[in-house]
Amino acid sequence: MVADSKECPHGRATLVIEVIAIGRLGGCPRNHGDRNGSFLAGNRLHWNGFLSGLRKVSTLPSQLHLNVFITGAGHHEASWRLPGTAPERVDDVHYFREIAQTAERGKFDSIFFADVPAVGRHYDRVAQSSFEPLTLLSALALATERIGLIGTVSTTYTEPYNLARQFASLDHISRGRAGWNIVTSWSSAAAYNFGVDGRPGHSERYARAAEFLDVATALWDSWEDDAVVLDRDTGVYADARRVHRIDHAGAHFRVRGPLDAARSPQGRPVLVQAGSSADGRAFAARYAEAIFTAQVDLDDARLFYRDVKQQAAEFGRDPEAVKILPGLSPIVASTEAEARRIEQDLADLSIPEVGLAHLSARFDDVDLSGFPLDGPVPLYALPRPEDVQGAQSRSRIIFDLVERDPGLTLRELLHRLAGARGHGTVVGTPEHVADRIVAWFEAGAADGFNIMPPYLPGSFEVFVDEVVPILQRRGVFRAEYEGTTLRDHYGLSRPAGLFSQVPVS
Repeated sequence: MVADSKECPHGRATLVIEVIAIGRLGGCPRNHGDRNGSFLAGNRLHWNGFLSGLRKVSTLPSQLHLNVFITGAGHHEASWRLPGTAPERVDDVHYFREIAQTAERGKFDSIFFADVPAVGRHYDRVAQSSFEPLTLLSALALATERIGLIGTVSTTYTEPYNLARQFASLDHISRGRAGWNIVTSWSSAAAYNFGVDGRPGHSERYARAAEFLDVATALWDSWEDDAVVLDRDTGVYADARRVHRIDHAGAHFRVRGPLDAARSPQGRPVLVQAGSSADGRAFAARYAEAIFTAQVDLDDARLFYRDVKQQAAEFGRDPEAVKILPGLSPIVASTEAEARRIEQDLADLSIPEVGLAHLSARFDDVDLSGFPLDGPVPLYALPRPEDVQGAQSRSRIIFDLVERDPGLTLRELLHRLAGARGHGTVVGTPEHVADRIVAWFEAGAADGFNIMPPYLPGSFEVFVDEVVPILQRRGVFRAEYEGTTLRDHYGLSRPAGLFSQVPVS
């Protein structure tokens, strides 16, 4: 337990206590401040270091972060069938421009597009967009001014030089708003599109990803910040002594460099990662600056949060420079009854065969078609999560969910997964949804949330118009942007270049 004292706005001392980096107690003796009587509302505990498993803390103003994960007609697999959605527009760039502008109106940190380089197994039953993320984000960069732009690219099915060029270009185009969601691609369907007979193993993919990151980072840094001199009199555009070959030769890549682009406004794109397996956590702790994780239980989320931050510290990183954003799919309405009706409408529109295919994919394509939908979930037929070579972390969440609720039927499980695929869900009024967000944030389970609208555009518009103002009034979310880059929004520093200390002769 760590204790510190702080003076409240009324000149009285208050005690701040945190136990095992999970929660805190604090309050002004005169019961001023927020509705809970704590003047520390909107402040979180700054991570200064670790001592015997406990963290030293000081209170600094902090606010939560919000990203919106945009996909097709929405995250619920039946969203495109719901009246009011626009599945006919999922290949219309103007549709995504409108959603991005809604997010920017709500002062979101960033928008995010996932990607699997393969057609979905039920492309005939689910409305999918065909846009490649970086192409789409480049277009959206010109339709927005502040919001961050995060796109997914796989380290398994591309090369570091190509990727480094693409993200450097996006960062220049957007004037410093690019972020890369790093994935290793668990989909076996993707492998067959790149001449690979089967998906590489889990550990093998992460080993390649680690080397990939090292190469990409060196390429982004291969031009020093002051390499471009623009000397018209002498005819020198760039100082060649400030542009470096990287001469990388490793197990997976041989890359000479340098990159064919000057260092971008952020230096490097913000690095985002989404894996929660043991390999994924270690990779995130070493490289990631934001983590999109799937967590449904508060205690599990706290443990994940503490574990990743601890591992980041062991890598010599500042744990506060690693932002953890669990996924959350909110169904919001003016009354709980109305929100529940929307939830049921979506469940009624879902197709069991689609849900079974998605569930099967999480467990290395095990065949579940022969099991009765209204019978118990056949856990015995599923591989253990630690043996899964594909979506290992997501299979663990599903496995744990069923073990906690052994009476769950297969149909009920499919309904739970149809909307958020193992991420958190919340159904209710704007106040209820805001309560859920603030509770996890203040409990040390999240630095923010990856909002996953169940249907678009309606559910996201309601969130921005009804939930965001509550968060702003409570002092936990910005009312205006303060910076211009994605690093500014996430409170991340601009990294120094790897070659910045190389002497020039």
